[in-house]
Order: sequence, then C-alpha cells, then structure tokens
Amino acid sequence: MKAVAKRYPDKSTGEILADLVKTTPGEEGKWFAAAKEVGLYDEALALARRTPCDPKTLTRAARDFSDRQPSFAVGAGLLAMHWLVQGYGYEVMAADVWTAYSNTMKAAEKNGNASKIKESVKRLIASEAPGGFVARILGRELGL
Repeated sequence: MKAVAKRYPDKSTGEILADLVKTTPGEEGKWFAAAKEVGLYDEALALARRTPCDPKTLTRAARDFSDRQPSFAVGAGLLAMHWLVQGYGYEVMAADVWTAYSNTMKAAEKNGNASKIKESVKRLIASEAPGGFVARILGRELGL
C-alpha cells in the first residue's frame, strides 16, 4: 500500500485503502494487514470483521501490538478467536488456538480489561457448534 501511496500523493492513506478495498468486494479481510501497517487500526479491525481474515495474521497482530496498541491488539485477538470458531484458517492446529488465546489475553492484561475479554472469549466459544474444535481445546481452561 505504501507503494501505491507514493503514486497518489494527493490522496490520504484512508482514501487509498478504501479504493483498494473496492477492487476486491467480499474479500475485505485481506486488506487487514495493509491497513494495520499504515496505522489505520480501526479500519483494519473493521475490515477483518466484514469478511474472513486469516486467524494467524490476526494472532500475530495481537502479539506484535500488545505493548504499543493494546486496544487494537485485543480487537485483533478477539477477531482471531472469532474466525477460528467459524472454522477459518489454513491447517489450524491446537497450538494456533492456544497462541491466539494467550496473545489476546496478554494484550487484554496490558489494556486493563482481561476479565471482560475472557468473558467475551467464553461467549465466542459458546457460539461454536457443540464439541467444536476451539471449544475442545480451550473448554477446560475457560471452565466450559
């Protein structure tokens, strides 16, 4: 996205992102990383909410932004959990679920809302089909 921005110096980063998003209707989640890299954190989360976004990408954002943007990191982590519960992700393993959960909770601790976020994760997992993959992995940890 930075290369595109150099070609259009008269447009804001937000305008460029919106134009790029329009080129791939129904795939807004794929622009999450581009938005995040240019500091459009709210827009990045909004894009990842609209259509599936790779849970591993969201998990890395939760880890990488835990210290400097904990609110964004929590949002990214919760979205990672959401998409995992929905069954998205490529070759998802139990370790990926644990990593998403632990990065989300670490960011939540830094953001000062760990108990609230833990309850949000419980609700997310409760929405999964009975015996679902994420529930089997985190159920005992969360008392489900």
